[in-house]
Amino acid sequence: MTDAPESPDDGKPGREGRSAGRGDSGPAADEPTEFTRGAGRTGDVRDVITGKETYLHGRAGARTTQGTRSTGSGKRRRRGGGERRMVPDAEPRSYYDQPVIKPPVWTWEVPTYLFFGGMGGAASALAAAAGLTGRDELARRAWMVSLTGITISPLLLVMDLGRPLRFLNMLRVFKLTSPMSVGSWILIANGAAATPAAVADITGLPIPGARAAKLAAGVLGIPLATYTAVLLTNTAVPVWSEARWTLPFVFAAGAAASSGGAVVAICPPEHAAPARRLAIGGAVVESVVVELMQQRLGELAEPYHEGPTQKWSIAAKTLTMLGGLGVAAFGRRSKRATMTSAAMLAGGAFCERWAVYKAGFDSARDPRYTVGPQRARIS
Repeated sequence: MTDAPESPDDGKPGREGRSAGRGDSGPAADEPTEFTRGAGRTGDVRDVITGKETYLHGRAGARTTQGTRSTGSGKRRRRGGGERRMVPDAEPRSYYDQPVIKPPVWTWEVPTYLFFGGMGGAASALAAAAGLTGRDELARRAWMVSLTGITISPLLLVMDLGRPLRFLNMLRVFKLTSPMSVGSWILIANGAAATPAAVADITGLPIPGARAAKLAAGVLGIPLATYTAVLLTNTAVPVWSEARWTLPFVFAAGAAASSGGAVVAICPPEHAAPARRLAIGGAVVESVVVELMQQRLGELAEPYHEGPTQKWSIAAKTLTMLGGLGVAAFGRRSKRATMTSAAMLAGGAFCERWAVYKAGFDSARDPRYTVGPQRARIS
C-alpha cells in the first residue's frame, strides 16, 4: 500500500490555482495585504487602522489603496454598510489619571494677601485723588484704609514664605519679565510712599516730602491692586493662565469695591460720595467681568461650579450684589445699613479671591483641564 502523494499536483488546485480560478488579480483573501499586514486578529476579524478611524473587516474584506474593499470574488464595492467605529473619540487623559502639573504649595495667607493688597492699593489711589481735589476728610479716611492694607499685606506674605529673609531675597534683583519680582518691588515702593503720606494726612504732622509721597503712593496703588492677577496668570495652572485677559479686571474691580466700601463705612456720609461711587461701580464691574471670565473659560470654568469652590463663588456673587445695592440705597440715610452693606462688599471681594484661589487648585489636580487646552491649541 503506497502513501498518497503530498504534492499539490494530485488533481487539486494549489494556492496559485485557486487564486487564478477566482480570476482575482490581487492577493488572496487569506494573505495579509499592505493595509492588514501586522494587524491583530480575533477569529475571522481584523483591525484595519487607516490613520484616523478603525474599521471592522471580515477575512475577505481587505482594504485597498483606492479606499474600496476587495470582496475576494474580483468585485469591489465602496466602503459603507457593515463598517462601524471600534475606537470612540479619545478623551484627554494623563498617565494613569495622575496630575500633569503640581498644585501650588500656597496656604491661606496667599488669598488673604491678595485681598488686603488689592484693597490697600485701590485705597491709596482714592486717597491721592481725594487730596488733589480738595476732599481732605475723604482723603484722611482713605489713607487709613490704605495704611491698614499695606501693613497687613507684607505680614501675610512673610508668613507664607516662612522667614523674613526669604522676602528680602526676592528684592535682590529687578526683573521685568518676572511678575513676582516686579510685584515685590511695587509692594515695597507703595508701602514706602504710602506710610509717610498716611501719617502726614492722619496726624497733620509736617513730614518732608509728604506731597510727593502721596502722588507716588496713588500711582503705585493701581498696579498693586492688579499685579497679583498677572502673577497668577503667569503660572501653569489652567484656570488662571487661560484667564489672563479677564482676571486682572476682576481683581481691579474687586479692589475698587472693597476699598470704596471700607472708606464709606468709616467716612461721614456727606464726604463719602466719591467712595460710594467707587464701591458701586466696582461691584457692578466685578459682577459683569466674573461672568465674562467664566464664559470665556468654557469647560475650564467647571471648578467654579463644583465642591467648596462653588460655595465661595456663590458667596462672592451674593455679597457683592447685596452690598452694592445696600450702599446705593442707604448710603446717605442709615449709617448702620451703610456699614453692613460696606462689609458685604468687602466680603464679596474676599470670597472672590478665595474662589479664584480654590479653582486654581482644583484645575491643577484634574489632568483634563491641563491636557484639554493643549490639545485644542495643537488642533
